Amino acid sequence: MKKDDKASISLIKILAICLIVITLTSVSVMATSSQISNVKIILSNDYEMTVVTANKTVADILAENNIKLAEDEVVTPSLEEELSDNKTIHISKADEQENIVAEKEEVISQEEILQGYNTITEKIIVEQIVIPFETITKEASGSASSGTKQNKVIQNGENGLKEVTYKVKYQNNEEIERNQISEVIVKEPVDKIVEVKTIQLTSRSSGSRVTSYGNGSWSYSASDLDLICAITAQEASSSYEAALAVITCACNRAASSRWRKYGSDPLSQYKAPNQFCYTIDSHWKKRLNGNYPSHVKQAVLDALSGKRNHKYLSFRSASTGISGVNIGGNVYFNPM
Repeated sequence: MKKDDKASISLIKILAICLIVITLTSVSVMATSSQISNVKIILSNDYEMTVVTANKTVADILAENNIKLAEDEVVTPSLEEELSDNKTIHISKADEQENIVAEKEEVISQEEILQGYNTITEKIIVEQIVIPFETITKEASGSASSGTKQNKVIQNGENGLKEVTYKVKYQNNEEIERNQISEVIVKEPVDKIVEVKTIQLTSRSSGSRVTSYGNGSWSYSASDLDLICAITAQEASSSYEAALAVITCACNRAASSRWRKYGSDPLSQYKAPNQFCYTIDSHWKKRLNGNYPSHVKQAVLDALSGKRNHKYLSFRSASTGISGVNIGGNVYFNPM
């Protein structure tokens, strides 16, 4: 073989070996470069330095660069953490770190406050409001200046109605402001009118008679009228109808031939032995001198003027279980 051929073969071998070495070196450099990072370290005196490292945790990077923390220094991120994408380690004094945390909390607090101020919305609201009627009292013509008063409703009252329009502001679904825009009367209220008539009761002396009531059937002195009211109230005083039922029973007996033996007027029937409370007990005495409801006296006056609310002659307490018509807690019936 010639010398020139041998030289060509050797050159080819050398070139091949160089290519292999270059390829392996490039692969090694690329693998190493993929694990190395540039990290900025800011010391507590604001000095900045940039280091090249393959370590990941903050503690390893500081140890690699012979950086030790003083007792009053803190590091961000913490020593155990791996670096985030920003590749920055910040060393500061403890009080500076507290200020940083406080500033962050203040920023968060301001953000929360701003979030609370949501959009304010407005709506038009129309509400219907009842207008209460008023009661007007009128004195009947020809009434006396003093005496027993009788009320009569000559016009019933009716409530009115109005529509009120408001502009209402809402925030976070809660009403924060309301302003009235307009008010329209839909229906005017109707006043209730009550006529008051005063009946004068005149007496000549303590033992004299009082002018008869209504139909002129009976007449009583003021003290007799008070006694009738006291007995009536003791028998039943829960309501006007209850009191009227009791005095009606006495009036019915006074008009009945069967009970005429006890007298021809209600007071005589009240005083009959063992018939009403007058002779059975003395509880009625505490009701004398007007110690009874006004509706009891009104019921007595109406009955003496001819008003009745039943046709029965006897009654017992409903608690006895007797059959009949219950009026105000008493059962009324006609005895056999």
